[in-house]
Amino acid sequence: MVRSSLTAQDYALAVSLLSAGGAAERARLESRAQAEGPDVLWDDPRLMPALLAHTGLTQPSAPLFLYVSLRRLLGELGVDDRDVTDYCAAMVLAFGRRDRAWRIDEHDENRYAYLVELVEEASRAEGERQFRVRVHIGNFALWLTGMFPDYIAARRSRKGGPDLPYYEELGRSGFRLASDHVLAERTGLGGVLRTAGERFGLLRVALNRLSDRLLFPRHHSPDRLLRQVADEFRFGAVH
Repeated sequence: MVRSSLTAQDYALAVSLLSAGGAAERARLESRAQAEGPDVLWDDPRLMPALLAHTGLTQPSAPLFLYVSLRRLLGELGVDDRDVTDYCAAMVLAFGRRDRAWRIDEHDENRYAYLVELVEEASRAEGERQFRVRVHIGNFALWLTGMFPDYIAARRSRKGGPDLPYYEELGRSGFRLASDHVLAERTGLGGVLRTAGERFGLLRVALNRLSDRLLFPRHHSPDRLLRQVADEFRFGAVH
């Protein structure tokens, strides 16, 4: 997971940004982090804007920036769950590498471009393969709806493709079925997968806000505006 991979350099940067050069604040932060662990730094609501504003030579690592950003964005939506944040950040980092998003696992020889193909594969698979496919259905649906909602809207407009609720329902079902699999508890993922299924919409909206604000901030369309308004009404105002 991402949280356990954060380094001493990440820690030092977080302390430096949060203390803003103040010796007393630095000492207070380091004392708290020693007593309570580094989560007190990653959870600090000041850290995401500080990372965004940072222009120094030492740039935030991708794991640090993604975890802290998702922790803040999920918190805006009332999701105070470090393990779920960690899971989402790890998925985004993994799926952002080469063609990992299209494969059930890193070394799988087959590529799957459509969720319906994965649903069919899950119905044929057994044992560990079935568990992995179900997890991937949830991950793939969350990746597409979270990071590329405008692409889904454009495909629907041009080619009559599925809408966001379709992807949400399949993703929710994938996580839920995976959490019920015997391997979910053995791998320690049962609780995270169950929560991801139950709160899929909120996870999707947090990733949308990350994508809209930071990855594609210059894209504007009626579909994006309608999605944002609908999500604000459904899940809560943007902070």
